[in-house]
Amino acid sequence: MILSFRRGVVALSLLAFLTAVSPSPASAAMIGTPAAVAATTRAANLARVDSVLARADVQRHLTDLGVAPQAAHDRAAALTDAELANFAVQLDKAPAGGDILAIIGAVFVVLMILEFTGVIDIFKKA
Repeated sequence: MILSFRRGVVALSLLAFLTAVSPSPASAAMIGTPAAVAATTRAANLARVDSVLARADVQRHLTDLGVAPQAAHDRAAALTDAELANFAVQLDKAPAGGDILAIIGAVFVVLMILEFTGVIDIFKKA
């Protein structure tokens, strides 16, 4: 009786082990170029929208309007591909004004380089 019990436990353990380690069938299919491009484009557009929504001035303005920043992110993620692409294009066309100090600094650096190389003469020497 004990011998038959041991054989049953061993057989059951062996069956469980073989079932656990046997590979399951995998399925694969080719993805078309339009589908791959659409997925990449959607990810790029969503990243562009998220980068704008992550700015402090945008979050402050959303909060002033009564919209939680996370709700705006969730809403952007729920847009269709066409709506998201349209929104990303509108963001690119929108006037930029948040980084005006960076633009002024870049212009100043360019002017200083041109002054030191002698291309322009802003600081006239008397």
